[in-house]
Amino acid sequence: METTEHAETRIAKDARLNLRMTAHQDQLIRQAAAAADKSVSDFVLGATTSEAERVLADRRWFLLDDEQWWRFHELLEAPFEADERLVKLMTEPIVIDAIDQ
Repeated sequence: METTEHAETRIAKDARLNLRMTAHQDQLIRQAAAAADKSVSDFVLGATTSEAERVLADRRWFLLDDEQWWRFHELLEAPFEADERLVKLMTEPIVIDAIDQ
C-alpha cells in the first residue's frame, strides 16, 4: 500500500511558494531537513502542511465536556428568536449586491 507522501510525489507540482528568511532560519531548516533525511522542499512542505491542517482543524473541531455539550445542544435546538438588529442586518443590501447592479 502506498503512503500519501509517496503518492503526492507523483502528482505534478505546478505551484511555487517563494519565501524570504534570515540566514539563521535557512541554516536551521537545512539542518533539520538533513537530519530527517529529506530535501528542503519536502521538509518545508511537510511541516507547513501539517501546521496548516492543525490550524484549520482548530477552526472546525472543538471539544466540549458533557455539560458544555448539552448546553450547546440546547442552544442549537432552541427556537430561533430574531431581534431587530439581526433582521436589519439580513435585509439591508450588502456590498456585493451593489456590484451586481
